[in-house]
Amino acid sequence: MTKQIQRKLSESKAARWGVLALVSFTMLCGYFITDMMAPLQDLLQSPVGGGGLGWTGDEYGTFTSAYGWFNVFFLMLIFGGMILDKMGVRFTGLMATIIMLVGVAIKWFGVSHDFGGAVFRLFGSDWGYPLLVASLGYALFGVGIEIAGITVSKIIVKWFKGKEMALAMGLEMACARIGTGLAIGVTPFISRAFGNSISMPVFLGLILLCIGFLSFIVFVVMDKRHDAEIETNESEPEEPFRFHDIWSIVSLKGFWLIALLCVLFYSAVFPFLKYAPNLMINKFGITPELSGIIPALLPFGNILLTPFFGNLYDRRGKGATIMIIGSVMLVFIHLMFSIAFLNNWIIALCLIILLGIAFSLVPSAMWPSVPKIIPENKLGTAYALIFWVQNWGLMGVPLLIGKVLDKYCIIDMVEGKPAYDYTIPMLIFASFGIMALGISILLKREDRIKGYGLEQPNIKK
Repeated sequence: MTKQIQRKLSESKAARWGVLALVSFTMLCGYFITDMMAPLQDLLQSPVGGGGLGWTGDEYGTFTSAYGWFNVFFLMLIFGGMILDKMGVRFTGLMATIIMLVGVAIKWFGVSHDFGGAVFRLFGSDWGYPLLVASLGYALFGVGIEIAGITVSKIIVKWFKGKEMALAMGLEMACARIGTGLAIGVTPFISRAFGNSISMPVFLGLILLCIGFLSFIVFVVMDKRHDAEIETNESEPEEPFRFHDIWSIVSLKGFWLIALLCVLFYSAVFPFLKYAPNLMINKFGITPELSGIIPALLPFGNILLTPFFGNLYDRRGKGATIMIIGSVMLVFIHLMFSIAFLNNWIIALCLIILLGIAFSLVPSAMWPSVPKIIPENKLGTAYALIFWVQNWGLMGVPLLIGKVLDKYCIIDMVEGKPAYDYTIPMLIFASFGIMALGISILLKREDRIKGYGLEQPNIKK
């Protein structure tokens, strides 16, 4: 009788795919805000009198690195994972979306006021108030979006375990990439439509995120009904979380291989996207208004490819092999970007398309592999720990690239803005790909030893 009741929602295709659509839309809204400042880098570095904020490359890198400040140094993401395993997906998801909203509001306030040119002394450096306030808002937003990410991952495991889990994760990631693509491709046009405004795209992003918050509330109603129909008095998770469980996670070699692959691979992609529009301007001669068009093709390519590769993993397996192939492609792409004379926009287009394929391969296999290594009642904390490791890269790499650009890569000054040679940054990104390849090979070896089943299909027949 209990099984029959449980099948009302958990076995309903319409219900579980509806849940996926709701939470995926929330993540789409979040990732639109995550990457919206990338195509505005040129404007941000324009002189204040020219409508910009007069930031240097180092200051832009500092702002971009703020995404991981609270997650890395205050362990907010790890605490979020513990809350997720203790309180469940509904409470944690609502908390995360509220944090995102507050963070975006602070970020918008920071970029929409000049504060009379006042500066604040912090860590031995003078910070302009727009940079300081916007960075703090972005840091708070980073806490919310990362906790939302691990929450949505656990939601998918809850609703799709033993079914189309990799496909569902692939579709969710594809929706998130739509948000990234829209941010990179559309933001310059929004800014131009409002007189080269920096604050207006952020404000519109805030409105979009409010809609995403409403979408998550609808999910909460469905998930609560799902748990009620199972007719169980057990709370989420099935077993109580204990702090000792953290040790049981970090003592697994497979966990660390997944975490290291995650930070290395994402460090070669997401920070690259933060600088890709400026790369298009400086190396390929594309105008600032159109600089986001080619990079935007990368996330839009994920819309079809990530679900395709996820479905392939569900039905055929070969997850570890898929991760190796994606890492090889990553190395090749960034090495090609580093070659100075390859400066035709068609080459940039082809490389971005290839990067989109690589960016579809690795995540489509990596995230569904985590539940094969970590027990379900510890998944929230496990995902949080992986995201925490990832945030070291998302925080440190943009800061590193910004410093490298200002110190080694300025080749000219054009209308008060620096022109950069991106050879060294692209070699840095390629080095992350090489390390990711080594880790993915070790992961396949560990799977062969421990029998995690990473090469096995996810769908149980």
